[in-house]
Amino acid sequence: MEYRKVGRTGLMVSPVCLGTMTYGDPVGEADAIAMTHAAMEAGVNFFDTANSYAKGRSEEIVGKALKGRRDEVVLATKVGIDIGKGPNEYGLSRKHIMRAVEESLRRLDTDYIDIYYIHKPDYSTPIEETLRAMDDLVRQGKVRYLGCSNLRAWQICKALWTSDVHHLERFECLQTPYNILTRDIEYEVLPLCTAEGLGVTAYNPLAGGLLTGKHDPTKPPTPGTRFANDAQGVQYTDRYWNAANFAAVESFRALAAKHGRDMAQMAIAFVLANTAVTSVIIGATSMKHLQHNLAALELTLAQEELDGCGEIWRRLRPLTFFYGR
Repeated sequence: MEYRKVGRTGLMVSPVCLGTMTYGDPVGEADAIAMTHAAMEAGVNFFDTANSYAKGRSEEIVGKALKGRRDEVVLATKVGIDIGKGPNEYGLSRKHIMRAVEESLRRLDTDYIDIYYIHKPDYSTPIEETLRAMDDLVRQGKVRYLGCSNLRAWQICKALWTSDVHHLERFECLQTPYNILTRDIEYEVLPLCTAEGLGVTAYNPLAGGLLTGKHDPTKPPTPGTRFANDAQGVQYTDRYWNAANFAAVESFRALAAKHGRDMAQMAIAFVLANTAVTSVIIGATSMKHLQHNLAALELTLAQEELDGCGEIWRRLRPLTFFYGR
């Protein structure tokens, strides 16, 4: 396993990060712990969760899986998604952050978090308030590094400027969707991260499973998949389940067959081929899926294969004019 630096920091992580959104729903505790240990034995040292996954159950299972081995890994979790119906049970206010971090630490059974992400932008809270609260957590030793997720380029710029002007800890890592069907971040977000020294952890490398080629657009989603999940089904359907994407998947199927590649492994290898990406987040619902996806680390795509992926993107999202040179 060749480990990579997270942006400008000295933190080293595996190029694959095990995402645990499936822990607790639909993956049971015993299977989740077994997969975590298998990933660690394979050299994975980067694990990602959130306080909102399975209503906190994911963090609890991760904490049990890492019991006695906590210092061997880089552990990331998040704050910002709704965890209750109260007016202060969501968002990025100081009040909510301070409460949420204590609850995450308890569930994870640890006294520190390596990377603490804001899960999404909070348009009702000034970014300075959020960053001051996060800065305090670093100074208290409860958090090692700060990260952000699902932000636009201008929001990342504003946050970095705020940290610089007020001498606050800054975001060192961005978590963002990126796959063969979702490449808009290549225009501004990834160049910004490279220029400013932010690490990038890419999620949804398989587009919720669409890029595995197992879904049939003429039939309902298979039970147990992201598209059929009670918590994320609607979100993932809105995000990926459409005619244009299914047409692109068929083009990708042909490309993978031409080069003798497995679709899922090729899709993951595509994400890792971008030098701006630090690590790709893979989720799994079984040991078989985990081992299959980890095998993508052994692939190096030829330029012809990358060009083929580029052609799929150009047909999917043709760019007639792009402002900014």
